[in-house]
Amino acid sequence: MKDLISIVTPTYNGENFIAETIKSVQAQTYEHWEMLIVDDLSTDNTVEIVKAFAAQDARIKFFILPEKGGASLARNKAIREAKGAYIAFLDADDLWKPEKLEKQLAFMKEAQVAFCYHHYSLIDEAGQALHIRRIAPEKLSFHRALLGCSIGCLSVMYHAKAVGLIQIERLDKRNDDALWLKILEKCQWGRLLDEDLAYYRIVERSLSSGSKVKLLKYHYRLYRNIMNYHAIKSLYYTICNVFVYFYNKKRREIRL
Repeated sequence: MKDLISIVTPTYNGENFIAETIKSVQAQTYEHWEMLIVDDLSTDNTVEIVKAFAAQDARIKFFILPEKGGASLARNKAIREAKGAYIAFLDADDLWKPEKLEKQLAFMKEAQVAFCYHHYSLIDEAGQALHIRRIAPEKLSFHRALLGCSIGCLSVMYHAKAVGLIQIERLDKRNDDALWLKILEKCQWGRLLDEDLAYYRIVERSLSSGSKVKLLKYHYRLYRNIMNYHAIKSLYYTICNVFVYFYNKKRREIRL
């Protein structure tokens, strides 16, 4: 029997892109998946769009949070509901290439790794290629990730049984980094699948496009509240993240 892959997708006011995101999952060459979409009380037509897809495809499971919780609590809900042996992540405005799941699952089994990620390319809001690829490191340890985590959410897959249940306290920004740290804390190492298998959409209003200075407080909260480090240690890792970000900013992107 094929392994089920659970796909975690939080949504909030994603009516412009969610249909295309779902279609990129439905186009996968590996078909044994479930897509767990959790909505954070959208005020646009996101709910109607997702419900229409779910009515036509039983692999799509749709949930709505009872109150605002941000992407972190939406991901928590999806992870709790997941039935898959493997868990993958895809945000509501990003896309996968058709062979993404098939290639990543085969690599993880062959290499016997519990945490895996890959490269991805950038597109604009209209879906046009920006001819830029973001490169991920060959290996990522827990201690290296503490200093700065340069992998894309849309590229990650982990072995659910090997890692166990992961739940993150609410953190409105950098909650994906918190997830990777909690996973790596258990399995110690992540491995690169050296292929470009996804498209990350640059959206002007997205959380990740905000001021990097404003993000510092969320980095601090990540270490202080999520990792439970003392204040000085949390400040140290926050400062390290700033230096690592600027050091890697150009090195992790290549022109296509």
